[in-house]
Amino acid sequence: MQYGIAFTPLVPTAVLWIALAAIAVIAGLLLLGRARGAAMRVAALALILLALANPSFTSEEREPLSSVAAVVVDRSPSQNFDARTRQADQARDELVNRLKQIKGLEVRTVDAAQADGEADGTKLFGALSAALSDVPTDRVAGAFLITDGRVHDVPANATTLGFKAPVHALITGHADERDRRIAITAAPRFGIVGQRQRISYRLEDHGVSNQQARVTVRRDGEVLNERTLGSGQSASIDVDIRHAGPNIVEIEASPLENELTPVNNRAVVVIDGVRDKLRVLLVSGEPHSGERTWRNLLKSDASVDLVHFTILRPPEKQDGTPINELSLIAFPTRELFQQKINEFQLIIFDRYARQGVLPTAYFENIARYVRSGGAMLVAAGPDYASTTSIWRTPLDVVLPAEPVGVTEKPFHAHLSDVGKRHPVTRGLQGSDSEPPHWSRFFRTVDTRNAATPPLMTGADGKPLLLLSRYGEGRVAMLLSDHIWLWARGYEGGGPHLDLLRRISHWLMKEPELDEEALRLQVRGKTLIVQRQTMADTADPVTVTSPSGTTRKLTLTAGEPGLWTASLEAGELGLWQATDGKLKALINVGPANPKEFAEVTSTPDVLKPLTQATGGDALRIASGASVALPRIVPVHGSSVFHGDGWLGMRMRDASVVRGVGVLPVFAGIVGLLLLLGAFAATWLREGR
Repeated sequence: MQYGIAFTPLVPTAVLWIALAAIAVIAGLLLLGRARGAAMRVAALALILLALANPSFTSEEREPLSSVAAVVVDRSPSQNFDARTRQADQARDELVNRLKQIKGLEVRTVDAAQADGEADGTKLFGALSAALSDVPTDRVAGAFLITDGRVHDVPANATTLGFKAPVHALITGHADERDRRIAITAAPRFGIVGQRQRISYRLEDHGVSNQQARVTVRRDGEVLNERTLGSGQSASIDVDIRHAGPNIVEIEASPLENELTPVNNRAVVVIDGVRDKLRVLLVSGEPHSGERTWRNLLKSDASVDLVHFTILRPPEKQDGTPINELSLIAFPTRELFQQKINEFQLIIFDRYARQGVLPTAYFENIARYVRSGGAMLVAAGPDYASTTSIWRTPLDVVLPAEPVGVTEKPFHAHLSDVGKRHPVTRGLQGSDSEPPHWSRFFRTVDTRNAATPPLMTGADGKPLLLLSRYGEGRVAMLLSDHIWLWARGYEGGGPHLDLLRRISHWLMKEPELDEEALRLQVRGKTLIVQRQTMADTADPVTVTSPSGTTRKLTLTAGEPGLWTASLEAGELGLWQATDGKLKALINVGPANPKEFAEVTSTPDVLKPLTQATGGDALRIASGASVALPRIVPVHGSSVFHGDGWLGMRMRDASVVRGVGVLPVFAGIVGLLLLLGAFAATWLREGR
């Protein structure tokens, strides 16, 4: 119970001060004039002033509140090294027991676990703030952090903690730990496909010096370079960007004897390959209704640099005009098909027939271009089955089928069994109905001896779309010149943009459209394994986590040609998958997580902050067990640590449960006091 006096003035406070000043003046005059009864008069005036101030005696019933201490246990992946998890558990149990023995102290324990696949680094102070979010600052007694010392959200100063109490750090691990890691010093995020990018790195050894390591550099699993580096040495390597999308570069150092973990011996750099302007050469034969379909498609893509030539002279027109006089602008055949042919990513022949414009030697150049990795697309019409067909050139070894005639009859294009599995044609809009929900074609070129099964079929089940490989290059053939009916919306049209773009991207070796591929994807905390294959079954896949743990997954069939499986991505870093033929890589989380950048334990990171709060950071490992200092309650001090002890700041916070009020001048008591004062003054005056 606490007692006190409270004032609730009956008049404004300014009136009280004026009255007090007047009483002081009157008292001074009476005392200086030695007036009879001066003291009694002043006392009476003072009682009147006190009555106007309306004093009350108060009594408060207070309930003391406990002080609150937080214990934050680091559960991040780096705590799994050595015996740190066991040390942390032992320290937590013993510390909580000791804190609970302190009278008036409430203990809150929280595990600060890293969010799998999301967080980057150890975030203990965020967990501490959440644990004390509902506690007033005048009740916080302090906090203990049980950690290896590698904390990545340490406040810049103690004032940002939100409370004034000691923070102590109990460090797990040992002082003689050793570890090796690869540190990336410079790396690009993007690179142009076909160009080179430089990556710089350094070998860092902790706990040892003058050691050497064998460093291997891989790109998408392919070894690019091997060299020997000493502790602290730096090196650089130029890496070719081979394809669009993520190019994963691994830099791995040989392990150090008795090191904490080999996880950070490998650093990962993910360079997103972006294509420069794609150069496409489009050569159109005689004018026809669908000529602009290809041009409009290619011109609508800002990333395509199109070179387009059209042969306006029909082959049947023979009037003896020399070839070099048949156009206003000379067709630069030598420059395009001999000097600069390798600068094009794709060559398209749209209903082109031999007209003496391209000599035989240039067709040989085109065949050589494809064999060396180029791409060619033939949009065939009746020209392909004529005597001037490009089949009757050195391109016959490149083209996937020999023409034998033309069929003129309406038909709906259908996906073949192969086409339903192939990523170029799988799931085309409208293909899931019978007949397909797209307009008819009215002409197809008949062929024989096709090098590959067709993806789409036309009239009477004859091949309509063929994709094939020749050497390092790729070839596509569309055996109808009526794709423009889809573009014009005839009978509802069809998915011409989607189909033609997929064909073009497949020809330019877009990895997402490969027939045989193993891919890894991350969705939230789930790692998805996807196998694209043209086979009827898919082999099991072995998945390797960043820590080296392996797991074999059996894939299940999804869409035609797609087999999938999934598992929880419980670790940050580089995941690998292989089925014995193909290999896939993906990095989960940051390319080089802070959590594994430095894994040796240390009190140095937290010591400046703990000492600024009056606390301390110290190691607790003692052989195979832990040794905690004494925990003592401390009142009224700014230092909460000493030789063999750590302190908690005990608070005197309380909550009022009840209040009693007794007005001094209320009722008969106040009346008697005032009357008594005036009576005493009157009696003194009467003597």
